[in-house]
Amino acid sequence: MKLRLLIILPAVVMLSVGAGAERIKDIADIQGIRSNTLQGYGLVVGLADTGDTTLPSRQMLTNLLRRSGLVMTPEDLKNENTAIVSVTAELGPFSREGSRLDVTVSSMGDAESLQGGTLLLTELFGADGQVYATASGSLFTGGWAASGSNASATKNHPTVAQIPSGGVVEQSELSTFVERTSENRFVTLNLRNVDFSTAERIRQAVNRQYPNCAYVADAGTIRIRVPDSVTEVNMAGFIAGVNQLQVTVDTPAVVVINERTGTIVVGENVGISTVAVSQGSLVVKVKEQKNVSQPNTPFTRSATTEVVDETLLEVVESDGFLVPIQKTVTVSELAKALNAIGATPRDLIAIFNALKKAGALQARLEIM
Repeated sequence: MKLRLLIILPAVVMLSVGAGAERIKDIADIQGIRSNTLQGYGLVVGLADTGDTTLPSRQMLTNLLRRSGLVMTPEDLKNENTAIVSVTAELGPFSREGSRLDVTVSSMGDAESLQGGTLLLTELFGADGQVYATASGSLFTGGWAASGSNASATKNHPTVAQIPSGGVVEQSELSTFVERTSENRFVTLNLRNVDFSTAERIRQAVNRQYPNCAYVADAGTIRIRVPDSVTEVNMAGFIAGVNQLQVTVDTPAVVVINERTGTIVVGENVGISTVAVSQGSLVVKVKEQKNVSQPNTPFTRSATTEVVDETLLEVVESDGFLVPIQKTVTVSELAKALNAIGATPRDLIAIFNALKKAGALQARLEIM
């Protein structure tokens, strides 16, 4: 088979170009400041015959009605206007009693759509089993579903809905982000991408602003001692000042490949040793068409005209040659070298795999 060379499509292959200085708040989180997921189970009513047909939703509605003094059985409620749902929300790190939360409602039964429904008052529990919020209100699906006897149409996902500001915090769980010892106070930064070089640069940046206050605990943790001059009143200003400091992030040499979508991301520090690259290509073209068979020869008097299927098959081998790639050290040099030989995204995936096996790719290869 003859060989063809590859070309990189810039729209598909994304190469990171140069790392600039980033704010600490964009690359690290303050330990202790986190949200908590709340979850509960409720009932949506008011659906136009698009709700559950199963027994659990009728049982839940029966239990709710009994609390109000109405004694009914599930057999008395055989409509499809209700749906049993899972209700979730995020309790923010500084949400206090009375704060509003956005709520997500997801169908748990066989409901066709939650469009037009209303969530009845639902308690939302934390991981410790305590009630931290309640939710209720009209649902917004952002989609719809319609069906007839022989056809149906759906837009977006009508069995999942939102209730903007539909939750109310009943019990707060405030985050603690300042660690106090007998003598000192500490704030801990957790890097989102663990790296010793980046952690050391953060330490240096903080110590330039607040001398002898920061040290690296490990590749993902930087501990900062709060200076004695910082009082409780201006603690927020101190943390804001640390977050605004800028450092240069050290990115690892990594090539990430998503074979399903043909997407390739090449890190800044990826290098390729001197190597020659060529990629074979075999193009197969298949065309289906219909031809009319018209009998017009002797002894075909009783034959009839027929439409027959015909398949045309063409196999093409494209030409190519071996092209050397010189040792590269930067993404821009790598992009120029690979663009010079030409590739489709699918072929490029094969090239990176082969480079790794040959030991010429000086980077970690991750396949998604």
